[in-house]
Amino acid sequence: MNTVLQAKGLCKTYIVNKRQNNVLKNIDLTVYEGEMVGIMGPSGSGKSTLLYCVSGMDRVTAGEVVFDGKNTASLGEKELARLRLDEMGFIFQQMYMMKNLSVLDNIIFPAVKSKKNRESRSKTEERARSLMKKLGIEDVGGNDINEVSGGQLQRACIARSMINSPRMIFADEPTGALNRASSDEVMNELLELNREGTTVMCVTHDTKVAAKCSRVLYIVDGGIMGEKELGHFKGGEKELRDRERDLSNWLMEQGW
Repeated sequence: MNTVLQAKGLCKTYIVNKRQNNVLKNIDLTVYEGEMVGIMGPSGSGKSTLLYCVSGMDRVTAGEVVFDGKNTASLGEKELARLRLDEMGFIFQQMYMMKNLSVLDNIIFPAVKSKKNRESRSKTEERARSLMKKLGIEDVGGNDINEVSGGQLQRACIARSMINSPRMIFADEPTGALNRASSDEVMNELLELNREGTTVMCVTHDTKVAAKCSRVLYIVDGGIMGEKELGHFKGGEKELRDRERDLSNWLMEQGW
C-alpha cells in the first residue's frame, strides 16, 4: 500500500504561564492510501492536536511529518497553506461557513482560491452541484447557511472538503454537533468517499462512528497506547453491531 502520511518522533509542546505542557510525545504514525483511521482517547489526550499537527494546521515542536512525499515541517507558511488547500480536505464539529455566501458559494470557495483549479467558474459550479446531488443537498445551494439544518450544513462541509479532489480528508468530531440520524447520514457519506479511494482521518469519541473506520488508534496523555485493526466496513447493521462490540471490548482493555 502507498503511504499518504507519515509522522516520526512527532512532539508538540505548549508553554502556558511559563510551564511546559507536552501535549504530544514522540508519535510515530503511518496512514496508507485508502484507509479510514479513527483517533480515540480521553478528553485532553491530544486527539485534535495530533490531527492539527499532521495536517499542517499547527506546527510541530519536534519530529517530522511527511504528507504525499513532502516534509510539512520544512515548508514555509504559503507553501503549507497551498498544500492544505490543494491536497487536503477539512471537516470540523463546528460547521465553519462564511455567512455572507450561499451554501453553493461556500462549497466552491476553495476551488476558486486554488491555483490547481484551472476550470471555469461554471464548470466548478457544475462539479459542486454534482457533489451536492450525491450528498442529497442539491436543493439548498442558493440558501443562506442559517436556512439549512445541521445535517445539511455538515454535508455541505463534506462537499466543500472534496471540491479540490484532496488526497486526504481530516475530520475533527464531524458528527459531534449532530443528532444520531444526521450523524449516521454524515458518516455514511464519509464512508462512501472512503470506498471511492479518499483517505480519511477522523477524531471521534463515538464508538459507533469509530466502528466504521478501518483502523482505530487510542491516545492517552499524548502517546499512542494501542491500535485496533477492524478492516473496511462493508455495511449492514449486524456487522456494525459486531464491530462496535469488538471495539468497545478493546477500548475497555485500554482503560476507556
